[in-house]
Amino acid sequence: MNNGGPPAGEAPAFAAGAPVGAAPAAGRAPRGQAPATRRAARPRGNRVDDAAAYLLHSYPYRETSLILDVFTHSHGRQALVAKGAKRPHSALRPVLVAFQRLSLSWSGAGEIKTLVRAEWSGPPQRLLGAAAMSAWYLNELLLRLLGRDDPHEALFDAYADALARLAAQPRLSASLRGFEWRLLQEIGYGFEAGATDDGEPVQAGLRYRVPLEAGPQPLPAGAAEPPGAVSGRALLALAAGRFDEPAVEPELRRLLRERLDYHMSGRPLATRQVLRDLQDYLP
Repeated sequence: MNNGGPPAGEAPAFAAGAPVGAAPAAGRAPRGQAPATRRAARPRGNRVDDAAAYLLHSYPYRETSLILDVFTHSHGRQALVAKGAKRPHSALRPVLVAFQRLSLSWSGAGEIKTLVRAEWSGPPQRLLGAAAMSAWYLNELLLRLLGRDDPHEALFDAYADALARLAAQPRLSASLRGFEWRLLQEIGYGFEAGATDDGEPVQAGLRYRVPLEAGPQPLPAGAAEPPGAVSGRALLALAAGRFDEPAVEPELRRLLRERLDYHMSGRPLATRQVLRDLQDYLP
C-alpha cells in the first residue's frame, strides 16, 4: 500500500539526498570502521575529533561533494562539507547513512566545517516502512527547531533511544509522542503537566485547557469546553511519561503537535503528511 507516499525506507522530499548510501544492512560495519565503542569528542583548536553524531540531512555541493547537517552529542547541530562523498568509490558513501550512529571528526572555524573522518560507532540499525518515515519525522523536527552550535546532550540521547524503539517497533506512536515531549522540554517550550499554573495537582477526572505559552488551567464546572481541551488523565500520563496508553494517545498527539506547530510558525512538515498517508500501519 503506497497511498501516494514515498516507497518504504526512502527519505521524504525535505531530505532529498540524505542517505548517501543505502540504509545499513544487518551485519558488520563498513570495512575499516572503528568498533562500536563511545569516545568523547576531543577538540583541538579548530578541530573536533570523534564526535558522536547522526546525519539528519544532506544535499549536493558542487560536482562530487555533499553538505551534511548532523546532530552531535556535544556540539549540537553542525554543517559539514564532505568532500568527494558523491564519487562512486568514495570511502564515505557506505558510512554516511541516516539513523546510523557515527563518529565524526571535522576542522574549520566557519559556519560550514570540513569533514575529516567518518566512522560507524554503533551496530547497524535498519528502519523500514512506517518506522523509517517516523524517523524522518524526528529529523525534520530537529532541523526546524534546533539552532546550530547549541548542544542538547539529553536530547541527543533521547533521539538515539527513539531510533532504537522505532527499529524494535513495539508501538510507533508512543516513541513519537515521547520524543516530541522531550524536544519541547529541551528547547524551553515544555510545561509542568502534573500541576496547574496555580500549583494545584492535576486531577484525572477534570478537563483542562492548556494555552500554548502556559500550563494547565482547569475548566470551570458547567463551562463550555474550548477547542483543544484535554483530560486530566492525559496530562497525568504526560507527566509520568506514559505514552503507550491507547485511551489518551489521541489527546497527547493533538496537544503536543499544536505546540510544535505554534513554535514552527505553522509551517507544515513534509513527513507529517506522509505519516498520515501511512497511518494504517501505525498501531
